[in-house]
This record gives sequence, structure tokens and C-alpha cells, in this order.
Amino acid sequence: MPPRRVITGRSQEPRRRFAEELRLLRTERGLSLRELAKAVGWDPSQFGKMESGQTLGGPEVVQALDQYYGTPGLLLALWELAVGDPSQFKEQYRRYMMLEAEAVSLWQYSVSIAPGLLQTGGYAREVLALGGAKGKELDQQVEARTGRQKLLEGDDAPPFRALLAEAVLRTPLRDDREWREQLEHLLDASECPNITIQVLPHSSGLHGLVSSDVMFLRLLDGRTVAYTENAYRGELIEENSSVELLQRAYDAMRDLALNPAESRKFILRMLEEVPCEPLT
Repeated sequence: MPPRRVITGRSQEPRRRFAEELRLLRTERGLSLRELAKAVGWDPSQFGKMESGQTLGGPEVVQALDQYYGTPGLLLALWELAVGDPSQFKEQYRRYMMLEAEAVSLWQYSVSIAPGLLQTGGYAREVLALGGAKGKELDQQVEARTGRQKLLEGDDAPPFRALLAEAVLRTPLRDDREWREQLEHLLDASECPNITIQVLPHSSGLHGLVSSDVMFLRLLDGRTVAYTENAYRGELIEENSSVELLQRAYDAMRDLALNPAESRKFILRMLEEVPCEPLT
């Protein structure tokens, strides 16, 4: 097949193309960032960051821009492609990200860090910064991680079960306010009809997944794949016998975990222990 002919000369990478289109629409109309912000109702720094690729913004601001520019649905479609683009993730995660987006059900065990699908922006930022990311790179990684959570939203969202080791809930962030928001987010998520959260207490003892996070994905063709991860690397496992061994270990741990109602009470107790912000 001959290579695709480039007509516009603009980027074919979704995130960069979205930023280019935003910048082009504004400059074609001779608007400054401040003038655009005044017309649409957002801070000019927000549009500056979107046009430079530092952030994608949210659907509300993109819809407002579509309405202002008279491009109904165009910018929102480009935004959705940018949010879902697997190339924003590191190479070893890309195939997993594509499979995750297609999964009909998901279930995970987390050793010491909350699952990415349930992390707040503040929590994700501190975790990702530990890996050395900073500045614009860190901003993009945080946005990419929290953007994945749209997978769990909507009427047709797949079921997701998160099995959390007690250590996840006893390892706070440096910022008490951010840690409180993360615990509150877990409580809110536990009320969603497609999300089940269970806590595996320390008293359960040693088990088959004692040192590895693992996510299981049930795919459209009926196969189940697993993704194991530690602090340094991740591995996508597709071989049936290996996935089966991991699944058995997970099932044994789930039998030892607190039920969803007890788990919610446990998270509430952890939340009550977080120091409150002083009154001003």
C-alpha cells in the first residue's frame, strides 16, 4: 500500500493536531488569547496551555470553543481522539492501553498504590513524580492517566473490581488535603454501580500476589489477559496457563478480603484519621 499522502501538512499525531487546530482557529480570526478568553469565558492561560500541548482541557471548554468558532462537534471529536491516543503512554504500556479500552470487564489487585483508574489528579501527580517526570512531561502523564478514567463512565461502562491491599490506604500523600481527596474519591467510586472496591487487610497474611500489582482484562473474544507491574517494569501476559495461575491467586485473595460494605467502612475510618485543615 502506498504511503498516505499528506494534504494539509499538519501533524497526524492526535494531541499535537488538536493543539494546532486550536491555534489556527484563533489566529485566523486575529484574536489574542486574552480576547478569546473574554469572549468564551475561560482564563487565557488555559487556552495558552491547550494551544502549546501542555493540557487538553476538559470537554466543557472544548464544547464552548466549538460553539464560539462555529465548528459544531469538530474540536470535541479531535479532543476525544487526543484523550484516547495510546501514543501518549510509554511504549511498553501502549498495547495494554489499547486492550484496556476494548475490555468488557476489568479487575485489579493493588499492592501499595491506588489503581490508576481510581486516582485523583493530585495522587497521580505525586506518584508519577516519583518516577522522575517533571514539568510539561509530568503534566501530560497526569492528564493521560486521569483521562483513562473515562473508560469507567457512562451507561455502558464495563464492570471494574478493585482489590486493595490495606497498605494502599495506609500510605498517605505528603499533602493531607490531596490525600483526603483521594480517599473521598475512592468512597465516591465505590457507589458507582459498575465499580466494586474491596480491601484486603494485613491480617490476611502472605498470598500469591504479595509483591505485584495485576490487572485482568476480559476481552470481546472471551479471552482474559493480565498485566503485572512493579515499581520498575510492567508485563502483558496473554498465555492462558500463566493467566490462569494469576487468576487463581486473585480469587483466593478476594475470598479473604472485606466485603464491599465493610471495605467502605474501612476507607471511612482511614479518612477520619486524616488531619483536618485548620480553620481560618
